[in-house]
Amino acid sequence: PVYVYSPEYVALCDSLCKVPKRASMVHSLIEAYSLLDQMKIVKPKVASMEEMASFHTDAYLQHLQKVSEEGDDDHPESMEYGLGYDCPATEGIFEYAAAVGGATITAAQCLLDGKCKVAINWPGGWHHAKKDEASGFCYLNDAVLGILRLRQKFDRVLYIDLDLHHGDGVEDAFSFTSKVMTVSLHKFSPGFFPGKLNLGGTGDVTDVGLGKGRYYSVNVPIQDGIQDERYYQICETVLKEVYTVFNPDAVVLQLGADTIAGDPMCSFNMTPEGVGKCLKYVLQWQLATLVLGGGGYNLANTARCWTYLTGVILGRTLSSEIPDHE
Repeated sequence: PVYVYSPEYVALCDSLCKVPKRASMVHSLIEAYSLLDQMKIVKPKVASMEEMASFHTDAYLQHLQKVSEEGDDDHPESMEYGLGYDCPATEGIFEYAAAVGGATITAAQCLLDGKCKVAINWPGGWHHAKKDEASGFCYLNDAVLGILRLRQKFDRVLYIDLDLHHGDGVEDAFSFTSKVMTVSLHKFSPGFFPGKLNLGGTGDVTDVGLGKGRYYSVNVPIQDGIQDERYYQICETVLKEVYTVFNPDAVVLQLGADTIAGDPMCSFNMTPEGVGKCLKYVLQWQLATLVLGGGGYNLANTARCWTYLTGVILGRTLSSEIPDHE
């Protein structure tokens, strides 16, 4: 597998105020379990304006660049671009966004070039951003950029989102096409993000895509408290059907760790092993697979989860005795 990493990249990702230092916690735990030896480490390129504009509008990107240079969180136009409360316009946010977008594109390119079957970018997976709007801690939709890059070679791309939250930004981006199928398992209850109290939730089971893309969006709303066994049953049932019907050429997996018991979101009751079973199910298809992170606000648990999942990708079972590391 390819593991996208550079010290500069991790340092930039560490600066994200919603998950401070998470990227380096994840990386150092993966390193402590000596998993890096079994992966090809690829240094990420930074996304160009042109690459980001394959999805995002020029106006949004220029605004993001402007407020990022000035560290201006009170710009009058920022509200309409979704910047502020959940997505503060902090200084350097544009560099961070371009780095994450570039890392996911780099991972996708490795799959295009046949360098590997699986490419990993744990600091990626920011699935809420819209073409002209930041949302839910997401400034740039790297998952969409990765899918668009994969589409240069792979005709049908399947996006699977196992984060606690509905992958609305990715679904919206591809809601009119039959070439990208989006599948999201998520908590669904009135007012739970990205739903709004007055408008109900998003990602209801009736939300199936539009136009040519009708029935190419699959949503699996789930109630609080779900545990590994039931979650895996649902996941396997859905993915079995999806695989048969859609017959994908490549897969993008978003594995947000905010479903794990002990997350401040206090919603699902999963363990890394439960998510690992879902990951194994996808890996047995042996397709080009791009693996991304996402949510995960209990930072130590998130590091444990993604390290465990890295082990799953490598076919290694990790001991729960965490090795000494920084």
